[in-house]
Amino acid sequence: MILAIILLIVGLVILIFGADTLVKGASSISRKAGIPPIVIGLTIVAFGTSAPELIVNILSALKGSTDIAIGNIIGSNIANILLIGGIAALIVDLKVQKSTTWKEIPFALLAVVMVLIMGADKFLDGGNKNLLTRTDGLALIGFFIIFLYYTAQIAIGGKDSTEKKEDDGIKTYSYLISILMTIGGLVGLFLGGNLLVENAIKIAKEAGLSEMFIGLTIVAIGTSLPELATSIIAARKGQDDIAMGNIVGSNIFNVFWILGLTSTIKSIPISSTAIVDIVICSLVTSTLFLFMFIGKKHKLQKWQGGFFVLSYIVYTVYLINRG
Repeated sequence: MILAIILLIVGLVILIFGADTLVKGASSISRKAGIPPIVIGLTIVAFGTSAPELIVNILSALKGSTDIAIGNIIGSNIANILLIGGIAALIVDLKVQKSTTWKEIPFALLAVVMVLIMGADKFLDGGNKNLLTRTDGLALIGFFIIFLYYTAQIAIGGKDSTEKKEDDGIKTYSYLISILMTIGGLVGLFLGGNLLVENAIKIAKEAGLSEMFIGLTIVAIGTSLPELATSIIAARKGQDDIAMGNIVGSNIFNVFWILGLTSTIKSIPISSTAIVDIVICSLVTSTLFLFMFIGKKHKLQKWQGGFFVLSYIVYTVYLINRG
């Protein structure tokens, strides 16, 4: 058990370091090749920060541990809003743009509601079991393409054509180092992801815990660490748009891209307990939307952040009691 926990932590560290290295290496190559910062941000950086969840989900699905796959996504989305959003709001009131309030947050809500609709086959269709099929996965990816198009239009529309390349924050290295960083990042993702999934399964079995519980807690929080670090740093620097955009964008990516791709590889059974967690995720996302109109409009205030963190503690206690 102790060895499995140590290897799980090692896998998590390698996974996060691999994602960071991949983003830096690939961004450097793109910058040296003259690719615009917008394209880099919408593709390499965005996909790179979602890489931990993606790798964990694909490996979990291939190993038949689909509870970890669905738990990872739903758990990450709940943690992103309640834990990460809550902590960031406790640091400073987060100002949220109207476009985020009226478009991106509802889009994140749509994402989790679609999973609920697609996964509730027993209730809605009278089927034998709840299942996210390959068809469902393709539909989710279709929504993801629409979201990418929407994001691209915003980015292009708000782009200052006179902005200097030096201001985009992308550090460049030689082609050799950039290529080695990219390859090393990919290797790190697969090695770290494999260690994380295998030892999460071992811990669940040896401790008598469900794979769903491990996915919703340890794996979900672990793969959300890049988002946690990004949002806290952004909040401390007063970069509210980055802090909130990172949280909401990650939730959309997690469902439409990662869960969509995972279910196209292998159909994902949805247990009755997972349906409960998906409903909770829907309620949490709805609460975030409602908070935009309570108190100071289009702001996530400190008291609301405290409410979110407290809610996450209560949710975690519920998961522990549920096992």
